[in-house]
Amino acid sequence: MKYKYCPICGKKLEEKYSWDEGGVPYCSTDDIMFFDTPKPCIIAAVIRENKILLLKQDYTFKDSKVLVSGYVANNETVEDTVLREIKEETGIIAKEPKYLGSHYLASKEIIMLTFMVKYVSGEIVKSSEVDGASWENIDDALSNMKEDKIGSEVVKKVIKEITLKK
Repeated sequence: MKYKYCPICGKKLEEKYSWDEGGVPYCSTDDIMFFDTPKPCIIAAVIRENKILLLKQDYTFKDSKVLVSGYVANNETVEDTVLREIKEETGIIAKEPKYLGSHYLASKEIIMLTFMVKYVSGEIVKSSEVDGASWENIDDALSNMKEDKIGSEVVKKVIKEITLKK
């Protein structure tokens, strides 16, 4: 997000030089720079034996299933976000978030931090933002995620991780 006005005081921002970042929007009243940074978001593949938790969220894709995802909150680590979002969206308790990589989604200015986690306990209790949730065979997951390009890449990495452990 490119700031033009200070979100604290509302003053029009000026440009200030910031070493290798170049010119950055700056508020001289509040003495703060507003760097153009993406919003951090997580995507998590929850694994239970040879199954993966897939969601149906019509507001994201009409004809595709997805993995659990959500925005990182202030005062929260990305690992905490992973576990919180899984619990909030599905009622499932998970553990051991393992970082798999990142993807940048330019259309929404989002940096997607991807993880796989282990199922611990719980039955699926979907939140109001989830239209459906189910455990599916991990080998069939990609055929159910045709529209979700980033989620599909995460599943491919998870399959590779699982294959390496065997």
